[in-house]
Amino acid sequence: MQSTDTLLMIQPVAFGYNSQTAENNYFQVNSQNEDTQIKALEEFDRFVSKLRQKGIKVINVQDTLSPHTPDSIFPNNWISFHSNGDVFLYPMFAPNRRDERRMDIIEKIKAEGFEVKEIIDLSQHEKEQRFLEGTGSMIFDHENRIAYGSVSLRLDETLFRSFCAQYNYTPVVFHSYQSQGTERLPIYHTNVMMCVASDFVVICLDAIDNEMEREKVQEVIKSTGKYIVEISEDQMQQFAGNMLEVRNREGQKFLVMSESAFKSLNQKQLDLIEKHNEIIYSDLQTIETNGGGSARCMLAEVFLPRIQ
Repeated sequence: MQSTDTLLMIQPVAFGYNSQTAENNYFQVNSQNEDTQIKALEEFDRFVSKLRQKGIKVINVQDTLSPHTPDSIFPNNWISFHSNGDVFLYPMFAPNRRDERRMDIIEKIKAEGFEVKEIIDLSQHEKEQRFLEGTGSMIFDHENRIAYGSVSLRLDETLFRSFCAQYNYTPVVFHSYQSQGTERLPIYHTNVMMCVASDFVVICLDAIDNEMEREKVQEVIKSTGKYIVEISEDQMQQFAGNMLEVRNREGQKFLVMSESAFKSLNQKQLDLIEKHNEIIYSDLQTIETNGGGSARCMLAEVFLPRIQ
């Protein structure tokens, strides 16, 4: 199944601009002040409430003040939970993000009635300066066993291909870029430029500069029977690629995004999405501006088997 009805979210206690991640996350803008944590918490709580109102299970774990982890609100980068009971821990680019890996969070998931069979820790690759930041860097088409990955400092191609081989996914490797003045710079995470849902793929094809890579990605998507909802680079800058499909307990599908992403979409794009999914959106402006991530980054999907 492509989507889950259970999400892990980390409630911030000291959210703020992270200069370590800003080295190659060009979505970040430092607007931090004394109200940043307060506003981020308000945005977080509203977002959780909207998800729960639609019948989506949210496991809400509070961050800790020590060690200071300003990006803990984005757990999907360091951990993923799979339907066979595996839990993966990933190597992270920013040293202060490595402190986000907490075993008590896995225990919390287990306490919610989920089975963890094996924990596979890839974090040793940090010593080699090789990184693979979870479902930020890898976009899974679970039903077709395909993984899309845009090469960057946060997606090491060798690690990506190794992960896919181990987990029996077909890797689709490409390079994507965003404009920064007169430069074209690598996009830090694949999940800001594409989203795979059950029936469609939202993607910024303009970000894939290499024509052969762009055509290959389109061919693979079309081969799965999904249609393409193409977004522009301007829309991508409003986090229109940073979306996630989820389900509620009744199996109803939703596409989750931020308010800025929603407002950037035109009517044709909205119609294509709403043909299959109801949209849930929430104001995440403080989190997006300082954190350089949006709705999808805040959601770690739990596909683990439930204990009978």
